[in-house]
Amino acid sequence: MSDQLKNALTEALEEPGVLGGRRFTYETVEGLDFSELDCRRVIFQSCRFVNCDFSGAAFYDCIFQECEFQSCRFTASFWKSTRLEGCKADGCDLQRARIRESVLDRSLFRYANFSGSVWDRAFACGCDLKEASLTEMKLAATEWSATDLTGAELCRSSLKGMDLTSCTLDRIVLTEGCGELKGVKIAASQAAVVARILGIEVED
Repeated sequence: MSDQLKNALTEALEEPGVLGGRRFTYETVEGLDFSELDCRRVIFQSCRFVNCDFSGAAFYDCIFQECEFQSCRFTASFWKSTRLEGCKADGCDLQRARIRESVLDRSLFRYANFSGSVWDRAFACGCDLKEASLTEMKLAATEWSATDLTGAELCRSSLKGMDLTSCTLDRIVLTEGCGELKGVKIAASQAAVVARILGIEVED
């Protein structure tokens, strides 16, 4: 197994602290601390990250294709104009992450923690966010399309203005009164699901 990625990331933490203009394929790194790393125009394809700490790291114009993040931490990380395509990041910690003008495409974030994160002009398409923690998020000009939110916790995250007609909303967790759904667009077929969340009994 090549150590190209491991060596490049380790060197990037030294002066000038930036990893840029590189491409890595079928690499694996485990148990490394890359907090505050600055990645620019880097492509990661079919790479695997295990128990790595990317807290405070920044990703500009990067692409992650078919990558796996296992028990990784991205607390207070920053994502700008970056794409995650077909990635798996179940259970990862993305608390207070800032995701701007970025795309999450067909990726798995089951049980992931996005609490306190900020999404600005971000787009999630075909993603799996089952039972993810999406509490106290700030969402601006953000779109979620064909995304599974089953059992996701959305307390104190305003979804106003969002179109969730193609998303799965079963068992989502909201605050009393369900204010998070105020101003949200849903499909007629989702009305029964939302009614049950509101405590309304729906007869077939």
